[in-house]
Amino acid sequence: MPAICGSLPCVLAPTSRLLELLELLQTQPLTTGREIADRLAIDRRTVRRYIATLQELGIPVEGERGVGGGYRVRPGYRLPPLMLSDDEAIVVVLGLIAARRLGLDSTTASVDGALAKIHRVLPDALRRQVEALETTLGFTTPTTAGAPVAGGAVLLLADAIRRRRRVRAGYRSFAGEETQRELSPHGLVVHSGRWYLAAHDHARDDMRTFRIDRMRRTSMTDSPALAPPEGFDAVAHVSRSLARVPWPWEVEVLLDLPVDEAAQRLPATLAELVDADEGTLLRMRVSSLDWMARVLAGLDCGFTIDRPDELRASVRALADRLTEWA
Repeated sequence: MPAICGSLPCVLAPTSRLLELLELLQTQPLTTGREIADRLAIDRRTVRRYIATLQELGIPVEGERGVGGGYRVRPGYRLPPLMLSDDEAIVVVLGLIAARRLGLDSTTASVDGALAKIHRVLPDALRRQVEALETTLGFTTPTTAGAPVAGGAVLLLADAIRRRRRVRAGYRSFAGEETQRELSPHGLVVHSGRWYLAAHDHARDDMRTFRIDRMRRTSMTDSPALAPPEGFDAVAHVSRSLARVPWPWEVEVLLDLPVDEAAQRLPATLAELVDADEGTLLRMRVSSLDWMARVLAGLDCGFTIDRPDELRASVRALADRLTEWA
């Protein structure tokens, strides 16, 4: 099995059984002496000797006496070697490949660095199989061009959300305007290779959505964050924000569809859907009415255009082209 080392130097175990004991202690919160003896095919006296050896190596293995007692690694201690089974190592590699494919690599190309380290510690046979998997695995979806963010920034924001603390950060808008923000962060969301923060902006006294790759010099304060609105859903908030991006054209169309069916045909990040008596009111902001006409045609339902009037011309032009091609 591969041993993947963290920030501390790897400790070379005197025997394979000692390494197996170390793995057993990592995977269970409490392990009895009998379980260790049965797993390693050793007697109780040898169990105690192995435990003492781990303690001499600086690994804080604690013993609990009495009924229900056993051995455990002190909670919160990070073991120098992190040992993974073959299947676990493959899952880690697949996760890294998927992260790179989805545009979620960090600004320091940490995915490539992590893969290189894992390759170095894999047994030869497993490494060759993993390399074969990397070179032969295909995806039906195209690679996402993401906006890399520093891992430390994401961890800081996640910690602030968990601890309900405010954060301060410089922010660069889409137009390039630089501002200083004080925020009560409520949720992190990933969409199309970009990281977003749902937060209350104290200067504007409103909920806003921020691109994390546009945040600079982010720090957590000691001030308590405002509580999120009751029933707040960060994913729904960010989806609505993206659907309301101020493109040149504001579109409102009444669809001959119930709202739940319309939601299956249009992603929440693309359109705002409102339940109406006659069907579903679709609200979108778009940069091209010709593109909007193609979206409507692909919904396979009747519709009534409320605004803008110019959209009607784009729909008629598309209908004429389809008729000609047919």
